[in-house]
Amino acid sequence: MKTYQVDFFNKTDCEKFSPEIIPFNPDLVLIFGGRETLSKTSIVNTLKSSFPGTIITGCSTSGEISAANVNDNSINVTAIKFDQTPISYQEVNINDFDDGEMAGKALAGKFASKDLKHIFVLSEGLHVNGTELVTGFRNNLPEGVNVTGGLAGDGANFAETLIVSNSGEIKSDIITAIGFYGDQIKIGYGSLGGWDSFGVERSVTKSEGNVLFEIDNTPALQIYKSFLGEQAKDLPASGLLFPLSMRLETDSAPVVRTILAVDEEQQSLTFAGDIPVGSYIKLMKANIDRLITGAEEAAKVSIDPLSGNIPELAILISCVGRKLVLRQLVEEEVEAVQEIVGKQAVLTGFYSYGEIAPFLEGAKCELHNQTMTITTFSEI
Repeated sequence: MKTYQVDFFNKTDCEKFSPEIIPFNPDLVLIFGGRETLSKTSIVNTLKSSFPGTIITGCSTSGEISAANVNDNSINVTAIKFDQTPISYQEVNINDFDDGEMAGKALAGKFASKDLKHIFVLSEGLHVNGTELVTGFRNNLPEGVNVTGGLAGDGANFAETLIVSNSGEIKSDIITAIGFYGDQIKIGYGSLGGWDSFGVERSVTKSEGNVLFEIDNTPALQIYKSFLGEQAKDLPASGLLFPLSMRLETDSAPVVRTILAVDEEQQSLTFAGDIPVGSYIKLMKANIDRLITGAEEAAKVSIDPLSGNIPELAILISCVGRKLVLRQLVEEEVEAVQEIVGKQAVLTGFYSYGEIAPFLEGAKCELHNQTMTITTFSEI
C-alpha cells in the first residue's frame, strides 16, 4: 500500500495544487474539509479530471484530522494505492427512500458479495437516521462483513453537511460507500468513548425514531434544559457537551446519543440515532483524561484483527462533542492513537455528527456518538 497526503489551508493553496505531485496513480482518494472551504474549492474536480479511474469520496467535517494534527476549515486529501486489493464504489440519494434503513439496505445490495471483506460508508449528517442506516447495512451484508464510517459534520453549526461523490460533484443528499475485497487486505476497527454518566436513570416514555418527546412523562426539552441551566440558551450546540447514555435493556451495554436539533413548539429533541420508547437514559459529562484514554483503547482494539500486521492507514472519526470538550487538548486524542498504531501509519479522518462501527471485532455494528472510532488497514 502506498499513501500520499496533502493539506490545504486557504484558497491560494488550492489554486497552487498540481495533481502531478502525487507520485502514483491512486485507487482511492479521501477528501475531508470544512463545509464552506469544501464547497468553494475546485480540488475535487481537479483530482477527478486528473485521475478519472480513481474512486474519490469524502465529506464536510467539524474538524479535519491529518497525521497527528487537527485543523479547522482546511481540506485534507489522502491518496491511496493498494498493492492487491480491489475496491468498488456505490452511492444512493437519501431522497429516494422513505427511511435510513431502506437506504442502507439498497446501498449494501449494490456490492458484489463474493470476496467482500468490509464496507466504509460516509453519510449526510443531518437528515439521515444513523440507527436506521446501520440496521439496513447490518441486516443485508454477508456474514462476516462489517461496516464502519460516519456522518458528515458542519462544525457546531448544524446547517448543512456535504458529501463528495465519485462523479466529482459535492452533494448534500447522498450516502457513499467503498467496498474492499480479497484476502490481501486486513481491516480492524474499534470505537470507545470515555464519558461519565451522572444523575438518576430515567425512562423514555414517548419517542418516534430519533425524536424524543417525553422522559418520565415530562416534555423532553423541558427536562434537558433543567440539566443544562444557563447553557440551555445555546442549544443545540451546547447539547454536544451533555450527551445521553442509552440502554435498551437494564443489562445491555449503553450507547451514546447526541442532540442534532431541538423543537421548542413540540418540546422535543432530535438525535443522530434512535431513542426507543422504554429505553433507559442518563445524562453524561466529560472527563478529559477518560476521553483521551478512550481514544487510546479504541486504537488498541482496532489493531487486534490485523493479526500482527503493521497498520499502514488509519481513518479516525471522532465526535464534534469531544472536540468541543477537549478544545486545545484535542490533538492529544489523535496523538494517543498515533502512538498505538505507530508512526508508519498514515492518519486521516474527521470530527463528525455520528460514528459507525462495532465496539470491537465480533460485535454488531452500531451508530455511536461521542466516541473515537478507528478503522485500520494493512495489506499482506
